[in-house]
Amino acid sequence: MENIDTCVSFLSAKAAQAVARASRARLATHGVTPFQYAVLQVLWEEDGQSGAQLGNRLFADSATITGVLDRLEKLGLVVRRADAADRRVNLIFLTADGRRRQAELQAVMDGLNDEVAQHFGEQAPLLWALLEKLATFSPGERNGNV
Repeated sequence: MENIDTCVSFLSAKAAQAVARASRARLATHGVTPFQYAVLQVLWEEDGQSGAQLGNRLFADSATITGVLDRLEKLGLVVRRADAADRRVNLIFLTADGRRRQAELQAVMDGLNDEVAQHFGEQAPLLWALLEKLATFSPGERNGNV
């Protein structure tokens, strides 16, 4: 490697920081963080999931999920209810306000996606495909060293 600017780790982190900065700025005016938005989005897709399910879907540990759910609950966007089948498990449900905020928050993130797509022009579909592939990359996989 000639310099840091050709290192995939550095470049992917730099790109992630740029997108995270843009996400934070856009969502801050709506009172949520990008990760809170991600939790809400997963609940909009399927309401009534456990914290463990949310953590698995978003690749987050239980402490992170618990903290985010605490904040979303204080914002009045979600509620926790004991699972009727297993009272040791809390299921997370959107409140009426949490459901009501879906269109506005998705529009914010759709706007960011559109802005990135415009920046890349006709290469945007390739970018999305490569990001999906990178997100599932497992080091050593090619050589069977997983």
